[in-house]
Order: sequence, then structure tokens, then C-alpha cells
Amino acid sequence: MRISRAIVLFAAVIATLSACSSGGEKTDNAAKPSSQAPSAAPSSSSAPTGGAGAKEPCALLPAEAVGKAVSIQGVTSAPGPVQDNAANGGKAKSCVYSAAGKQIGALAVTRFEGNKIKPAEMVAALKKAKQNAKDVAGVGEGAIYYTDENKTATLAAAELVDNVPVLVNYTGPAKMTQDMMTPLVKTAVDAN
Repeated sequence: MRISRAIVLFAAVIATLSACSSGGEKTDNAAKPSSQAPSAAPSSSSAPTGGAGAKEPCALLPAEAVGKAVSIQGVTSAPGPVQDNAANGGKAKSCVYSAAGKQIGALAVTRFEGNKIKPAEMVAALKKAKQNAKDVAGVGEGAIYYTDENKTATLAAAELVDNVPVLVNYTGPAKMTQDMMTPLVKTAVDAN
């Protein structure tokens, strides 16, 4: 369950950082999922909602790709928590990846409808918040990789999709290296 908590904490960081960039007030609404338990059904066939560039996270990153990255067979995906923050326009959807009944990672996609934050500003704010963050080249319009005290690793990439700022991040166990995560996030960013 550390990975689910990491998604919630990451969403809270993004909400705080983007609220600062948009002149909004800091809130912790993003840390509270607006949907309760995730569905147990895989969503790889889910139709996009909310217009262009708003594909479901499980459709952006196949479970097979995650399994290949972590060398585990039988990885499945299921929709994770949905978190919206009215203060900054952030709407986060996630996909949780599991194998043998244990979570092995999660992909979160946060769209900032109506917020004019630039991808470079999102990456700079994350780097400021995460002191051990390292730049990652070739993913989105800017990306970083870092590990945190929850024993998780995260690779986050920012981009514009149909003129909407989007942050795509994969969070997994700390043993996942930047090299393991980069193709996962790149796959999701390219499919978005």
C-alpha cells in the first residue's frame, strides 16, 4: 500500500506546487481521493473521457510493459484513485499495477484544465521540493527522477497535451532505477 500512499502524497505535492504557480491558495484537497476503493477490473480497454488527451492511465501504459520493466510475469492493472483539486484545476487519474496480489507500481496522470502552468515550471517546482531529483532527458518537455523517504521511486514528466498542462508520473519501489522507469513514463507520455 506504500505505492498508493505515494500517489496521494505526489498529488498533494503537485497541487501545492501548481497552486503556487497559478496564484491560487495552497490546499490539501488533492490528498483526499474523490473516489473510494479502486475497481478490481483492468481498464486497458477503457474509452478516453474528457476530450482529447484525456485517456485513462491504464490505457497509456500496458501492464505487460510494467512486467517487462520489473521482470515479473502476470502483472495486471486496475484504475486507482481519482483526485481533483478545484483550486488549481488539477484532475488526477491513476492506474495501479499488481502481481501476485501485491502492488508493484502506479501511473498517475494529472491534467491542469484552465491552469496556464508551463511544463518547465512544473519540473522546476518538483525539483525544488525534491532535493535529490535528477533531470531525465528525452521524456515529455521535462522530466525528473527521485526517491523518497517512503522507500519509493518516482519518475515524473511534464508536457502540454492539446494546450493543457499534464504531469505523468510512475511511482514504484525504490529499487526501480531511472533506467527501468524511463521507458514506462515515455510510453505513457507518447500515448497521451
